[in-house]
Amino acid sequence: MNASQTRGVNPVPDRLRTVTPRLVVRDGAAAIAFYGRAFGAEELGERFTGPNGELIHAEIRIGDSVVMITEDNADGPLASPGRLGGMVTCVMSLYWEDVDAAWQRAVRAGAEVIFPLEDQFYGERGGRLRDPSGQQWMMSQHIEDVPPEEMARRAAAFFSG
Repeated sequence: MNASQTRGVNPVPDRLRTVTPRLVVRDGAAAIAFYGRAFGAEELGERFTGPNGELIHAEIRIGDSVVMITEDNADGPLASPGRLGGMVTCVMSLYWEDVDAAWQRAVRAGAEVIFPLEDQFYGERGGRLRDPSGQQWMMSQHIEDVPPEEMARRAAAFFSG
């Protein structure tokens, strides 16, 4: 099928954006359940599984954003943080109207604190968590518009110790 055959079809599905993250996890069902408890995630549509029941594709919505979920495969090119010794190649960023309440919900659901929730010099209240699948989540709330000169001053003070 070429571009002329897709006229009238949105090339980016309405629920998605140009960039939509896909997280690789060891246990897709457990990850989706955790994201529901921790972040209020809603699962969209049906899960697509392979012949052995492995999760190939699922979608969740957190706020106004969609995240795709897939399970790692020892024989394939995708690896979850658990298979990478806990390393991640990206950190998911979440913005909340009330980051303190969202943070507490995520921690109660089982998220591990990496960096505590604090007011940051760059005008956000934020911290970083690790979910049970090993993925990392920066949770933030914009609390102040910091002018460039003030940002430079604060950054210099922060990085100097």
